[in-house]
Order: sequence, then structure tokens, then C-alpha cells
Amino acid sequence: MTSAFENLAGPGRPLRVERPDANEFEGLQRSAGARLRDAQNPALSVESRFDLAYNAAHALCLAALRWHGYRAANRYVVFQLLPDTLGLGPEVWRVLAKCHNIRNLGEYEGDLNVDDRIVAGLITACQAVSDRVAALSPVR
Repeated sequence: MTSAFENLAGPGRPLRVERPDANEFEGLQRSAGARLRDAQNPALSVESRFDLAYNAAHALCLAALRWHGYRAANRYVVFQLLPDTLGLGPEVWRVLAKCHNIRNLGEYEGDLNVDDRIVAGLITACQAVSDRVAALSPVR
């Protein structure tokens, strides 16, 4: 039986096999941690907090994918693979997928429609990802 990674890897597909790199993994975690902390600062605008939390979540999901020995060709696949990279369920990846769509509307159409509720949900989902990434064994 092939894994989700194998199904998505190869020429013209969204994943490619690439050895994990300890420095990259640690850098993604460090960057994500700083962004997640800043996203919780109520003095910042809701748009800034969303951007910080979304980018923290993306960095952490990418770190998890890299830990497994793959690199993504697009941003969405790192969220799509959360059940396989970190064993996280729809209560996390659906929030991140929704926030990915919100981010794209803001980036490509100038329609960043966020509020405190979505930012709070994004921060909660990001923290769940962070906890799982922190529990992974060191990259060798």
C-alpha cells in the first residue's frame, strides 16, 4: 500500500523527495515560534495577527513535511497532509485550509476579510501543530 506522500511525489506532482535538513527544520520552528508569539499580541491589528499566525502555521506544517523527507511545490499541500505528517484531524486542518483560502483572497484579490474569531481559531490550530512538531524526534 502506498502512502499519501508517495501518491503526491514525483514529476509534475506537488511533492518531491528531499532529505530532511536539521538547520532548516530548526529555523522553521524558530521563525514560527516568534510569529506565533507575536500573533497573540492584541496591540497589533487583526490583519497583522492573522498574517503572523498563518505564516507560523505554514512554517510549522512545512517543517513537519520536511521532517518526513519531502518538499512541497505549493503552499496548500502542507496543510492537506497534516493527518499524515502529524496525525492531526479535521478540527485543525480545516481551520488552516480555510485560512489559506482567506489568505489567498487577501493576497491576490485584496479582500482580506478577517476578524478576532478567525484569528483565535487560527492561533489555536497553529498551537496544536506547534505542539506536535515539538514532539518530533530531532532531524539527523
